[in-house]
Amino acid sequence: MTYSISARCPETGAFGIAITSSSIAVPARCAWVGPLGLVVSQNVTDPALGPTGLALLRQGLGAAAVLNSLTLGTPQPAWRQVGVIDRYGQVAWHSGAQALATTAIAEGAGCLALGNLLADDKVPGTMIARFEATAGQPLAERLMSALEAGLDAGGETDDEHAAGLHVAHLFDWPVVDLRVDWHDAPIGELRALWERYRPQQKDYVARAKNPGAAPSF
Repeated sequence: MTYSISARCPETGAFGIAITSSSIAVPARCAWVGPLGLVVSQNVTDPALGPTGLALLRQGLGAAAVLNSLTLGTPQPAWRQVGVIDRYGQVAWHSGAQALATTAIAEGAGCLALGNLLADDKVPGTMIARFEATAGQPLAERLMSALEAGLDAGGETDDEHAAGLHVAHLFDWPVVDLRVDWHDAPIGELRALWERYRPQQKDYVARAKNPGAAPSF
């Protein structure tokens, strides 16, 4: 009951995921970003795939090798949808036979959209097209815009209730980590959070790197 857009920014090397679902608190279980790659795990979710995948990416494994390890290591992989993007922008994905119909996947250069229980199988392709059309904008904005395009294209068959926007760049902690765990219009609420956080993002990074020279509160 989920659709997502994941990507590596070719200009900065940042990694990000935007995700939404009718299930509560979906970002906490499904979206995992780090400075060397990302893992998205959805459908009938195994949250262990995220930390395990990030650890494998840190060891230098590429996306295909990480995905193979994850599908071998999770119970009943036929129920899982999993996507991996590595530090080279290589993309790998798995969508098991038991994923909730309608499922669809679309892939671009360094980006991936996955969906299940979709209202229209064109949703992932629409998200990739929007992501590619916004080249040059910050990664988080591109992901947010792509998620909105997925909603406009029909989204999932049930009403969306949770959404998240996550970006990692250089640091072990995410530079963008915004989530709406339960809301009647979570993507609109996530947009409002991003617009509030966006002008402050660089200040929080500066405070972590050099607090004495960073902007005051």
